[in-house]
Amino acid sequence: MIPFRYLPRAQGPDGLATSTSDLQAKTEKELQDAWKSAPRPLVLHRMRHLQWLKMSLFQGLPAKYKAQDASQPWMLFWIVQSFQIMGVQLDPVTKQRAIDTVMTCQDKVRGGFGGGPMQYPGILPTYAAISVLVCVGRPGPGGGWDEIDRHKMYDFFMSLKQPDGSFIVSKDAEVDVRAIYALLVTATLLDIVTPELIAGTASFIASTQTYEGGFASTSMPYYITEDTLLDEPRPAIGEAHGGYAGCSIGSWVMLKPLMSEEESQKLDIPKFLRWLVWMQGEEEDFGGFRGRSNKLVDNCYSWWCGESLALVEALLDTQPETGHEDELIEDDGIDDEWIDTDYWLYNNKSLQEYILGVGQDKPGGLRDKPGKLADIYHTFYSLAGLSTAQHRVYQSKTTQEQLLGHWEDTDGFIPSSGTKETSEDRQARRKALWAHLRSWKEDESSHRYVGSPNNRVVS
Repeated sequence: MIPFRYLPRAQGPDGLATSTSDLQAKTEKELQDAWKSAPRPLVLHRMRHLQWLKMSLFQGLPAKYKAQDASQPWMLFWIVQSFQIMGVQLDPVTKQRAIDTVMTCQDKVRGGFGGGPMQYPGILPTYAAISVLVCVGRPGPGGGWDEIDRHKMYDFFMSLKQPDGSFIVSKDAEVDVRAIYALLVTATLLDIVTPELIAGTASFIASTQTYEGGFASTSMPYYITEDTLLDEPRPAIGEAHGGYAGCSIGSWVMLKPLMSEEESQKLDIPKFLRWLVWMQGEEEDFGGFRGRSNKLVDNCYSWWCGESLALVEALLDTQPETGHEDELIEDDGIDDEWIDTDYWLYNNKSLQEYILGVGQDKPGGLRDKPGKLADIYHTFYSLAGLSTAQHRVYQSKTTQEQLLGHWEDTDGFIPSSGTKETSEDRQARRKALWAHLRSWKEDESSHRYVGSPNNRVVS
């Protein structure tokens, strides 16, 4: 566990107040007031949140969500995933309604999913739609999965690929590293990853790492000719951001078994770690994460920064596998008996206290911070961050070796446009990717949670 940084707090280099320092002081006061009024011991108001989510799903969302009309698969994704993190499964009728709803967003002509029925497809709503099907879909008629045309999906993805290995989020739109994460997850679930699809993508991700160590949304490519990309300069555009960071490192981990040796050395992981741990707030921020330097803490970064730190731990491979990770050690949740470990690269106890102590809204749902109302976006990412802070997930080399030994060759996906990949190379690539992604496990011996055992959520 990383201790707090004890630094002198100043209003600015000249000691004068600014609008930024005033807002920080106001936020600290609101956090302190919310913390004092939180019940002890800290409690996850599970039933209150479930009832709030149930109303959002069945009775409809407030009028303010009209602005999210082009994000309908996302709204369903946030709600369904929140139920799952709290250990609640939907009934078959509700699952079918969710399948039917999300499938109306599929573009059967172009491939991919739009933000709503008859809307133009994009990578981001496609990821949300496929993620919903992971939770509620099934094989067979009406189950969603068999209604997806993988060839059209692949062609849609390739139509958005850029020469520098990046992707635009939809036709005539902008390049964004979040699109890479969304695409890789979707392509992996549908088994349509090809060398052509991911060519240059790892190098592009590395090019978005900023001088701070975090990741921006994109970088500036330079070309000798229209088709010849220079390795450098490729400066990152914009400041490092928690959301971009989470998507960048997640994409990097997915691509790792498919990278060349040269590509795998392009990311500065220690520099990224330094930036991440500095994103966690100090005592006055009650351990919440901020998404950018010198910004306010925000509950959603409990996930974006928390999951990044979990992946960084795996990339650094600082904890050897002991063989005792499957031995369940029950944590009674008593705060004054908190057992510290070397696994956590940040103050996971303090993050749980932020989420439980100041991040819950009384009517139900979770919020950005005190003074804000709960919404389904912050509810999901706060719960996901809570799960990350409670459970250590690691990549098991033992499991990976076992999976490699049990692999059975199948035909696999071949694009209609063809591929230069041989059948043997295709099987080797699919085998390596499958074993790499399926070998992540929870370390049952190291989970820790604040408050009573009822605060524990699903890993």
